[in-house]
Amino acid sequence: MRSPTDRRQPQKSDLRRVAILESLDHHLREAGFDALNIADVTRRAGVTRSAFYFYFENKAAAVAALLEPMYEDGFLAGDILIDPTQPRTDRIRAMLTALLDTVDQHRYLLQAMLEARATNPAIREVWDDARNSFVTSVAAMISAEREAGHAPDGPPAEVMASILLEFNDRLLERYTIGGGLTRDELLAGSETLWLRTIFAECADEPKGNP
Repeated sequence: MRSPTDRRQPQKSDLRRVAILESLDHHLREAGFDALNIADVTRRAGVTRSAFYFYFENKAAAVAALLEPMYEDGFLAGDILIDPTQPRTDRIRAMLTALLDTVDQHRYLLQAMLEARATNPAIREVWDDARNSFVTSVAAMISAEREAGHAPDGPPAEVMASILLEFNDRLLERYTIGGGLTRDELLAGSETLWLRTIFAECADEPKGNP
């Protein structure tokens, strides 16, 4: 077994990719996606345009790479939601809290993505693919709750999962750009919507039920 001191050192190619992403992050903070210029990004990173295209097919692909930490936060929220050992109210509240925490941590990047999503098909595809990656696990959770008698039958679980995730998309957008509701109000309303959508006829069961 190799000792920690034997771990692979970052290769030059790794460092170039990191430099590109750091430069991209800087430019997104300053100017947003629409004003993003690859020549400016590579100049600040100290690499060539060809190096940029070695790692990323286009600006959208580079931004998607920059979003990886946010995706990891999203998968963590998803894991919380589908954990059958926890009470359903706790699961849903924790998932929604994690979603809003993600906005607090990545707001400028989300703002850039939301602006770009409206006009850029590549960014829209990245965004939609990320959301849709959660449909299967959420649908499985809904199906399991139905089979256990904790939730009533209804439309196909995949349909319900897709609609609820679309709602989360809108919640994330509203919290990112701001509006008339506070974080606590958004959280309380969203929690109620999720609970009543999935567990409609079981809403009055004792709180201790899973």
